[in-house]
Amino acid sequence: MLFSTTTFLFVFLPCVLVIYLITPRKLKNIVLLLASLFFYAWGEPKFLYVMLLSIALNYVFGILADKAKREGKHGKLVITLMVIGNLIILGIFKYANFVVFNMESLFGANFDWKMIALPLGISFYTFQGISYVIDVYRGDGKVQKNPLNIALYISLFPQLVAGPIVRYQTVADQIESRRVDLNLFTSGVKRFIIGLAKKMFIANNCGLVADQIFQSQGGSLSVGTAWIGLIFYSLQIFFDFSGYSDMAIGLGRMFGFKFLENFNYPYIAKSVSEFWRRWHISLGTWFKDYVYIPLGGNRVSPIKIYRNLAIVWLATGIWHGASWNFLLWGAYYGAFIMLEKAFLGKALLRVPVALQHVYALIVIVFGWLLFRIDNVSDIWTYLCSMFGSGAFWDARATYYMHEYYMVLIVAIIACTPLVKNFFASDKLLTFMQKHRALHITKDIATLAVLAFIFVYSVALVVGSTFNPFIYFRF
Repeated sequence: MLFSTTTFLFVFLPCVLVIYLITPRKLKNIVLLLASLFFYAWGEPKFLYVMLLSIALNYVFGILADKAKREGKHGKLVITLMVIGNLIILGIFKYANFVVFNMESLFGANFDWKMIALPLGISFYTFQGISYVIDVYRGDGKVQKNPLNIALYISLFPQLVAGPIVRYQTVADQIESRRVDLNLFTSGVKRFIIGLAKKMFIANNCGLVADQIFQSQGGSLSVGTAWIGLIFYSLQIFFDFSGYSDMAIGLGRMFGFKFLENFNYPYIAKSVSEFWRRWHISLGTWFKDYVYIPLGGNRVSPIKIYRNLAIVWLATGIWHGASWNFLLWGAYYGAFIMLEKAFLGKALLRVPVALQHVYALIVIVFGWLLFRIDNVSDIWTYLCSMFGSGAFWDARATYYMHEYYMVLIVAIIACTPLVKNFFASDKLLTFMQKHRALHITKDIATLAVLAFIFVYSVALVVGSTFNPFIYFRF
């Protein structure tokens, strides 16, 4: 079930909220668990069994890890078996097709393979299950003896299918005890509305332009049209994914959960390393804490540091999808991260800040080209279009800029903290405090703007066709 559908907005969410709020505290987790299982089963009920298997696996290993920690033995064996078990499930459903296809190409064989469909959100809930067991073993979170609680943690519907990846240690106490007050609930509603607007107004319009251009024959594109397509895709994927994260965080607050942020204006970064500290924060910290640091992190020799970075970024590419372009994408970012760690990061500090931003944006935008196009040869064709294999500008480029310039302006502004900083500035806050009437007027105006944004977003929902989130495929 998508957040951006009338079924979710006007049937599922209101019903779950009402039932949840009137249910006694002891039964609230059961209500949320049943709602989450229904939410997941709505689109593809056959894959509910895969998620339940993942829940059962990690519940058992959580108990074993807790026992190993207390007794001081067999801990590494438990963690190793747990990771293998989770990766087998993930590997079968996400990577088996890729492996078989490449073996057929390599050996010229035909294995008469029946394609395996990918369960929604499997990468996200698999990583959450792994983090749960490791956190229990490390003592960062207490073991859940109640299987319903671990099932709720893994299946909680706001972040189930596209993140953020919620670390067990951040919500362990909230699972057992949480409260929903008016301020938390209203902030959740506000955050959800902002995320919905990001998706419906910015991401979907940018996606319309990007999809039309990328679906064209690369060699027939003008330079301007090719650049427009890649820029609009770069904006689409940010607002699509950050919009989902906003909605997930907002929904979590409505039910008393406080999820950590997943984006922090990544396009204002001055380096690739900074970009990845701002983009998909939950995935980056997951790989840092559960892969990079256990490998030795920065506490080893320089050669091993680069080895660790290579492993992390190849794993990041593989996590995103079973395709050679994702491996290339991971290697691409890994190379820049290593270069910045070796010498480029220090060199960047000696150039003007504006040039640092330009460097980061160029690397990021070209990274999205590798991410967007599956076929490696098509990537080269598109690159040729961007650098002059066709006309410099054509009527198509003019059309897109004329029709979508307002979306582009709004998207660029929304990529920065300008609006947020303006309303949070000390001078404005002091002025509002001195003029109580203006403060009240501001609150009323904010409410009116949010109401308008919600109504407009709903109108777009009603008028749109199927528009899944990009990160649903992972």
